[in-house]
Amino acid sequence: MAAYQKGDKEALEKLYGRLKQPLYSFIFRYTRDEQLSIDIVQDTFMKLQDHKQNYAPEKGKLKSYLFQIAYRLMVTKLNRRKKFQSLLPFLVPRAKEESQHINRMTVRDAVAKLPDIERAVVLLFYYHDMPQKEIARILDIPAGTVKSRLHRAIRQLKKELEGDFDGS
Repeated sequence: MAAYQKGDKEALEKLYGRLKQPLYSFIFRYTRDEQLSIDIVQDTFMKLQDHKQNYAPEKGKLKSYLFQIAYRLMVTKLNRRKKFQSLLPFLVPRAKEESQHINRMTVRDAVAKLPDIERAVVLLFYYHDMPQKEIARILDIPAGTVKSRLHRAIRQLKKELEGDFDGS
């Protein structure tokens, strides 16, 4: 890690090679979601790249530091999923795979129908798991505007999707 902190890119590749599998195993055993586990491992190493100077060996092992980052990312993503599903309860997966596929397609279509300004917020928040402050920076809008657009978009998605799932 010290070599990587000094700018050695190969050191990061070695760290990744050594620690990606244990991180993936931990996340996968917790979530049982392969794609989510892969995403969290990648996000963990991206966060390490962004904050490599924050790691201090005297505070603990690098492996523990990365597991801590991965765990926090996982909790954040799972909480966002729960919140999204609670806002749109009819999206909770059903037993039939075909039904799930139709539900995903319907949701994608509904998101695509959102006005551009609201669609961007929904995609960044729910699909890319970004915090509202980061979304505000990306879109160059106040954090309060992110919240209001997210709220409006969820209301609109509920309205659109409830009709589709009621058989309308």
